[in-house]
Amino acid sequence: MLWSDPDDEPPEELRETQAMLRRAGVLVALAMFVVMLLLGLR
Repeated sequence: MLWSDPDDEPPEELRETQAMLRRAGVLVALAMFVVMLLLGLR
């Protein structure tokens, strides 16, 4: 890699968006689990 090559790391807002999507995915999975649990208890 040359010293003039740009950094490989993504820009700040892209990293924030990826983190937000990851958190949203965890929340959706947790919500689905709770719904399945509630439906199973009926």
